[in-house]
Amino acid sequence: MQRPGKGGNLFPFMAAPQNTIGIVYDYDQTLSPTYMQDDVLFPKFGINPAEFWKRCKILVEEEGYESELAYLKAMIDYLEMDGPSNSDLEKLGKDLQFFPGLPEMFGELNELLTDEHKAMGVTIEHYIVSSGIKPLLDGSRLKPFVKEIFGCEFAENSAGRISFPRRVISHTAKTQYLFRINKGMLDPNEDVNDHMPDELRPIPFPNMIYLGDGPTDVPCFTVMKRFGGHSIAVYNPKDKTRVSFRKAFQLSGVAGRIKHIAPADYRAGSHLRLILEETILEIASRIVEVRRRELVDNTVAAPTH
Repeated sequence: MQRPGKGGNLFPFMAAPQNTIGIVYDYDQTLSPTYMQDDVLFPKFGINPAEFWKRCKILVEEEGYESELAYLKAMIDYLEMDGPSNSDLEKLGKDLQFFPGLPEMFGELNELLTDEHKAMGVTIEHYIVSSGIKPLLDGSRLKPFVKEIFGCEFAENSAGRISFPRRVISHTAKTQYLFRINKGMLDPNEDVNDHMPDELRPIPFPNMIYLGDGPTDVPCFTVMKRFGGHSIAVYNPKDKTRVSFRKAFQLSGVAGRIKHIAPADYRAGSHLRLILEETILEIASRIVEVRRRELVDNTVAAPTH
């Protein structure tokens, strides 16, 4: 199979191995019980959370802002006097708190892979796609375990202070980053809309698992279902109001966007870990079987006499 190269020349291309399992996580209320702003940003700068989110609501309902732009504008307004840099935000990220079992789980999942899986080149990669603040996540204890973090970013002014949103990831725009992971186009400057044959995509959707917590993850859950991926909705088991549980439960209703819901407990032996581990093993076994068939099909029989 060939396609045009530069100058109109034809050159052959080989299919990508497609032996990577990509696990993609939302952040707020998926990996952490709290919003990252409430967790580390507001306490540091003395911001009243209720007043902040009230201001965001006014921007959305009365001034027509999109919700993500509303909170980014409110953040810049509230932080104007302090004038932090992206580096300052990154330092705050070290204090972000997570659900039980994190970040240890990221390393432990690799132990699932058998010698046979590894011999066939099966690997696991982790990604975070969030509408939260990327510098906070870049400074967190999760960073060393994650292949790539996608989140909202700020530009800095001439004084080195955050001054304007440089990248905004809305809950609908998060689906773009699923396709970036699917195509291996992790640089946001690359045009993810460029056509790429399925066999060249390093992480096909059936090799992907998406974890989210509620309605803002619906676009991602929908993409995963449409293209054969796997989705898990998590909820905070300590939320006595059941709001967190209901958000996850409703996703498995009539629309059937997800197959599994589980408490956000990432420790070994938990309900969520069992679901996640069995899904990984199922994908890994399928990859091995596909690779075996490819090896058999590409084996040339020795001549007989």
